[in-house]
Order: sequence, then C-alpha cells, then structure tokens
Amino acid sequence: MANEEDGRKGCLGALDGTYINVRVSVADDPCYRNRKGHITTNTLVVYDPQLRFMYLLPGCYYPCDNAYANADGFLTPYKGVRYHLKEWGIGRQAPQTPEELFNLRHTKAWNVIERSFTVLKMRWGILRSASFYPINVQTGLIIACFLLHNYIRSQMTNDPVEEEVDNEADIDNESDNEPVAIGEHISSVEPSALWNNKRDDMARAMWADRHNV
Repeated sequence: MANEEDGRKGCLGALDGTYINVRVSVADDPCYRNRKGHITTNTLVVYDPQLRFMYLLPGCYYPCDNAYANADGFLTPYKGVRYHLKEWGIGRQAPQTPEELFNLRHTKAWNVIERSFTVLKMRWGILRSASFYPINVQTGLIIACFLLHNYIRSQMTNDPVEEEVDNEADIDNESDNEPVAIGEHISSVEPSALWNNKRDDMARAMWADRHNV
C-alpha cells in the first residue's frame, strides 16, 4: 500500500451507535432501558472522514466494530487480534501479521466515529442529559443536532470544539461505545464468507506493501 489513503479505498465513512439519554413515561421505560439500566435511545449513525453525518450508500463499505457482523457492506476487525491504537509501537510492538496490520489501519479509519460522538456531545448539551419533552420531540432534537453539526462542519474551517478535544491528553471514549462480542445485540445478520475473503485479501495486500507506508 503506497500510502494511508490506499488502505481506505472504497471506505465511505464509519458506522457505530451511541446512547443518548431520554425521558419517557414509566410505562415505556422497558422499551428504552439499555444494557446498563439507563433510559436512552440508541442512535445509529454514519460519519465521513470530515466528521459529518452521512446516509448509507450501496456499493462500498463501512468500518465497524465487533458489535456488527463482517457482512455485506460492513467491515469489522479480526477478533482475537490486537486492535486499539494504544497497543501499537515500534519494533516487536509493530504489527507482526497481516491481520494485525489490518486491525491497526482499521482502527485508524474507524476512530473517526468516536471523535464525532465526542465533538457532537460536547457541542450540544441537550444530548448529554434527558429532557422533559415528549419522546417524539426528543428524537427530533437529536436529528436537529446532527443536521446543525453538519452545517457547522461545512461552514467552519476550524472547529473550536474539535480543537478542544485535540488539546486534551486523552479522549475519554464512552464505555457505551466499546466493542462488544458479535451477536450480543445483533443476531439477524450473519458473517459473510464473501466479505471474510474480501477482508483477508485486503489484509494480505496491506502486508505485502507495508514497507511503502
């Protein structure tokens, strides 16, 4: 791979979900209770590399964490292989196999989704706590915040909220967004042999050309 962009050829953006606190009637609590017992709405989003919300388009793929199946359009890391950026270094800590190199580049491409969630919730305080509006209004507010976020990103060369995130030593990624085992939440989509082969081909191509990065 001649450069980092080649490793993301065909990659439209990153896909993940985040919990946003909401307030609903007591009778509706069970429908909105997440795995940690909080009352939230689970928001599934896709961002492009510029941290802008985008719609799903067919024909390419999105990097996802292991909460998703490695299936048509969704490209997940190898399970049981080092993944997080903080685990990588030089020498013996550098990727030692095609799978490790793939996971390293996958996390660099996928990490944009965590940055996007951090910037979004730092900008809009209403997304950090439940409001007293009816749930349909709360849902509309979430959509409005995403749309306003897109507008700001399109109009501002330098985003002060993103700069504030960059100035912090460590981004405190929410535990709600940590990868979980495939099948814990999604059971209707099975891994695809075709996409497993596609992932293997990408990993081998990256490994063969790794010295050109």
